[in-house]
Amino acid sequence: MPAARALRLAFFFVLAAALAWIAAALLARPAPAHAFFAAERPGVQVIAHRGGAALRPEATLAAFAHAAELGADILELDARATADGAIVCLHDATVDRTTDGKGPVAGISLGELGKLDAGYRWTADGGKTHPYRGTGVQVPTLEEVFKRYPRLRMVIEMKVRTPEFAQSLCKLTREAGMSQRVLVASFDHDTLDAFRQACPEVATSMSAREARVFVSLAKIGLAAAYSPDAVALQVPVRIGSVEVLTPTVIRAARERNLRVHAWTVNDDETMRLLVSDGVDGIMTDRPDGLLALRGKL
Repeated sequence: MPAARALRLAFFFVLAAALAWIAAALLARPAPAHAFFAAERPGVQVIAHRGGAALRPEATLAAFAHAAELGADILELDARATADGAIVCLHDATVDRTTDGKGPVAGISLGELGKLDAGYRWTADGGKTHPYRGTGVQVPTLEEVFKRYPRLRMVIEMKVRTPEFAQSLCKLTREAGMSQRVLVASFDHDTLDAFRQACPEVATSMSAREARVFVSLAKIGLAAAYSPDAVALQVPVRIGSVEVLTPTVIRAARERNLRVHAWTVNDDETMRLLVSDGVDGIMTDRPDGLLALRGKL
């Protein structure tokens, strides 16, 4: 009898799970259309990762200017806050790797940050030369980038994981009139949720938690029951030995009206495969290479 009872319980559990999935699928909604994607060109979108970090000092006006000149569709950048609350374009938590300074970004004022050489360490030949050292390249504020490129679309990843930072980014985005030209990302779900509440009109991608759930469901054919508050899925091709961006996942995202952006891809072979599989955009340190590839397809 215990075995029969266990079998009945298992049956009712499976039945309940199936009913729950059916209910979720019936209530699920596709991602809404967003003006951020209205300016898309035909073919895969070229997203210049940190402005094209392999071509110019990353996340600087020099990089963004070069990416814009090449014809990149979207600038990708990371946002952090200085000690006095200015929002600047910098990936790392410290300035050590990309400038001639040292210390955490959050412990440096904007004035102090402006004295650092953001081209000091950049090299294209393994350290033999540093062509931008001493040429006046600085860490830009996000406001500067907005003012310089008001018509370019941007993917902005929040590196500070607090509601206050999300609200500050929302305020700056609105004041700059960039609400329809910005897509905001964060690995941290709570920070991204805070931004969505503050700026519901601005496009966002999935948080890491949302992406994990969606990819997992997509791989077992259950993605139709999931409706995250996002308009894009931005994920790497793989994590370690696990393939993330499979044709099945891409197809499931398309069915949910989600744009699919792969990061960060620099080799032609992988780019070709991703384009063949149907991704909408590729983040790359080599926007020149992806633009050349798009021109051949």
